[in-house]
Amino acid sequence: MPIHNRIAAFADEMTAWRRDLHAHPELGLEEHRTAAIVAEKLVAWGIRVHTGLATTGVVGTLKVGNSNRAIAIRADMDALPIEEANDFPHRSRFAGKMHACGHDGHTAMLLGAARYLAETRNFDGTVHFIFQPAEEGAGGARIMVEEGLFELFPADAVYGAHNDPSLPVGEMYVVAGPNSAASDRFVLHIEGRGGHAARPHMTIDPITIGAQIVLAWQTLVSRRLDPADAAVLSITQFHAGSCGNVIPETAFLNGTVRTLKPATQDMLESEMGAIARAIAESQGASARFEYIRGYPIVMNHPEPTERAALAAAKLLDPARVHREKPLTMGGEDFAYMAQKVPGCFVRFGQKEADGAGSVPVHNPRYDFNDAILPLGASFWATLVEQELARG
Repeated sequence: MPIHNRIAAFADEMTAWRRDLHAHPELGLEEHRTAAIVAEKLVAWGIRVHTGLATTGVVGTLKVGNSNRAIAIRADMDALPIEEANDFPHRSRFAGKMHACGHDGHTAMLLGAARYLAETRNFDGTVHFIFQPAEEGAGGARIMVEEGLFELFPADAVYGAHNDPSLPVGEMYVVAGPNSAASDRFVLHIEGRGGHAARPHMTIDPITIGAQIVLAWQTLVSRRLDPADAAVLSITQFHAGSCGNVIPETAFLNGTVRTLKPATQDMLESEMGAIARAIAESQGASARFEYIRGYPIVMNHPEPTERAALAAAKLLDPARVHREKPLTMGGEDFAYMAQKVPGCFVRFGQKEADGAGSVPVHNPRYDFNDAILPLGASFWATLVEQELARG
């Protein structure tokens, strides 16, 4: 892989940055230490810095020459509320917080690219380095966009990336069209009538009603959805009662829905509510259903996707730049940026031949593979020099 020589020369420093961030994880909208480190480095390299979007967001702007062309590159910074199970020296120092998704690596890669581009300045135009907070649920990208991200920092295209523990090192996914699912949540409250467990005929049991609703919901994906389509409906919480001999008054259910088409999203929202209400009312109970729309589908736009693939093929064997990938149902708030500006979200493989780097994300034993830091930084640098080429 033809990593930029200058980036290879400071690869050890990138690893040190990444491991420091890993040891000091911060949850969404609380990334004050991370943001301060990012801003300090950008300023030291002569990059203009703007802070405060989405509370802890940082945007670095580097303009070279006179061209009006501009691109934006985004990295996420937040960690997850997970207790780390690793025992290496850079493990999390904060109980219940962990970089279990690789955002520490994404941040370090973009910092490496920013340093290289600030030193070499081999382009003509403007690049915005977006360091985004709160990808894990709070929608930091949405907040930054709503607070005027692209009005303050106009761009012709926006790019983002994620590591992929299932893909070998030295390979990338650069795929047009849907790349991540719409990620929604739902809440169901069932109101019955409590009473003694020995006299169930005098109660309206919200637990049995909830169980019927759970089973009926599963038929929406298996029997109402076109098999060529894809959706996930997962009930992740079912809470009721506090005593072994009391039928409770209420039950609470919670979960997530993942879809790849707006029409499927609309159908599931409508039918889940109708089913819950019908089953509850048929047994004398009431159901209050709330469907909360979350991150939209990440749609890679054709033109920036082709440009990203061209840049990737300058670093890797073109056969290792995959233009198709299996559909995944994870959510990603880069979608909000790609709705505002034509965007492309790529994935870097991080799995070694011996299996290292293959622990899945959101796992307490996950760790970002530092070996791909120079590749990621070189990809961003190559993309900028390509898109903002002189002349």
